Amino acid sequence: MIEKEEIIYEKAILVGIITQQQSEEKLQEYLDELEFLTQTAGGEVIKRFTQKMDKPNPKTFVGTGKLEEIELYITENKIDTVIFDDELSPAQQKNLARQLDCKVLDRTNLILDIFAQRAQTSYARTQVELAQFQYLLPRLTGMWTHLERQRGGIGMRGPGETEIETDRRIVRDRIALLKEKIRTIDKQMAVQRSNRGAMVRVALVGYTNVGKSTLMNALGKSEAFVENKLFATLDTTVRKVVIKNLPFLLSDTVGFIRKLPTQLVESFKSTLDEVREADLLLHIVDLSHSEFEDHIESVNQILKDIKSDNKPTIMIFNKIDAYKAENFDEEDLMIERTSKHYSINEWKKTWMSKVGENNSVFISATEKKNFEELRQKVYEAVRKIHISRFPYNNFLYPEYNENNANEE
Repeated sequence: MIEKEEIIYEKAILVGIITQQQSEEKLQEYLDELEFLTQTAGGEVIKRFTQKMDKPNPKTFVGTGKLEEIELYITENKIDTVIFDDELSPAQQKNLARQLDCKVLDRTNLILDIFAQRAQTSYARTQVELAQFQYLLPRLTGMWTHLERQRGGIGMRGPGETEIETDRRIVRDRIALLKEKIRTIDKQMAVQRSNRGAMVRVALVGYTNVGKSTLMNALGKSEAFVENKLFATLDTTVRKVVIKNLPFLLSDTVGFIRKLPTQLVESFKSTLDEVREADLLLHIVDLSHSEFEDHIESVNQILKDIKSDNKPTIMIFNKIDAYKAENFDEEDLMIERTSKHYSINEWKKTWMSKVGENNSVFISATEKKNFEELRQKVYEAVRKIHISRFPYNNFLYPEYNENNANEE
């Protein structure tokens, strides 16, 4: 008889602060996302702690009273890990680990840990390792004081547990080696990209967990890994896709997230090169998520950072099957009607209409709703780019509806 494997989750608490720049409502959104990240990494969130402050305490991030409250809770409930929503300075991490006597992580460390779990190829593992070492370097002095408490688990995967005895010199040497390795692979990938010829390149971009890989599988009939977790895809997948008789290359890229660690943007430069070199972007949005407008803004900001914000883009609003507008009682004078009460048709009349009729489509990737409309929009956009590149191929690829008529 097969024994049932018991999965033991680390008990974790989350800590965040309310400031002038970050309201209580915004903090709760970030903590919801942080809780999802913790579950993805293999932790169970037991409690959240929040505090209203003008700015973080430079020594301990939170105030002394709140820190004593957290310390007491950790002792009474045998908490393994404390996760802070913002990036901690090396001094803050060192002071907190000493006082709380347990594992102290921040959002950056948590994301790096998930990446360490998800990296499959040698290239992805090299990129993650480089980002981890760059994060580790300024924190080495603090690590020496509590190495005896490192037992593995969340935040301890990757070089953290295999390179415990490292000092700054070894870490710097390792960083230089990894950068050289990445440069070599970058050259190989640049050659691969150049070998793809003059085919139109289309890249899927969007927030993490919006359904990019599901859409990739549906459009490209490929078998990209899909899971309802953050950062399920780390390795760029490129597939040749044919709509009607028009071929193009479709690439699935790593998902973006708010407060994305700078180390990751730097070390995943080559993965983002797929976006930089794309001719057309398909920006996938999870319409069912209450904060999807924030997600769009975050993705646009990262596209701006990598100088890819001026490319032709089709906005694909996914998961319409899961979208539910909040009920609005017109007789209740205390509640004001907001965008949370909008139906999908009402959303289409807002700023979404300014995106352009041909530049937005509402679909469900899992149920394949409005898929014909999506295929038509992608076909027409790719055809336009292809014909501008090869004008003499015009007769090969008629307009989508004309193509349909010919088939009938």
